[in-house]
Amino acid sequence: MVNRQSSIVWWDRFKWWLVGCLGKGLVDLICSTMRIQVVDFEKARAEIGSRRFIFAFWHSRIVVLSYLYRGLGAAILVSKSKDGEIIAQILQRQGQETIRGSTSRDAVRALARLIKTLKEETCPGVVVPDGPRGPRFKVQPGVITLAKKTGYAIVPVSYSANRLKIFASWDRFILPYPFTEGRVIYGTPISVPGDIDPDEEDAYRIRLEAELNHITKTVDRYYGHRID
Repeated sequence: MVNRQSSIVWWDRFKWWLVGCLGKGLVDLICSTMRIQVVDFEKARAEIGSRRFIFAFWHSRIVVLSYLYRGLGAAILVSKSKDGEIIAQILQRQGQETIRGSTSRDAVRALARLIKTLKEETCPGVVVPDGPRGPRFKVQPGVITLAKKTGYAIVPVSYSANRLKIFASWDRFILPYPFTEGRVIYGTPISVPGDIDPDEEDAYRIRLEAELNHITKTVDRYYGHRID
């Protein structure tokens, strides 16, 4: 029985190790062949240079952004789902620290751990505010709480590509084709005061949602895409 259990544990670890290696390899293969242009980086240069910031981007826009900022050493909130495990394995091999939790499972505990990590390590944070299951392009309040508790500015960022595959998933996930052109676009950073009332936080949530949707639609329209 012990040997069988050990074999199951070994296989499970090997499986996820393989998934992470193959996933990172696929992302590297695609993104290393792309011609990536950067738009409006000056808006967020100071915040990114300080390392005291929180990247916020939609669930469908993970691939190129994770590649572009590989090795950043960011603390990233990732769901505990199987899809989240795949993402976590890839992100860890890209040099990030993953904190497991979501809006639906262990949300309070995961957010508290992320707040503590950002304060103690002075590292960037990353939140996918419509993950892990949507609604698509709708900001959940956790990222606003995170910014309020840490004093970190939220940096909205998105990307699109000329040639890409749009999946029929809840988030309309996009995967660029190799050797295509892509654009990464930055929005205006948003700082959340630490002394605001909980009722006031929703105004910042709406502001972030509007900014993310604006830059995402802007970069999609550049390539003639409409992804609603």
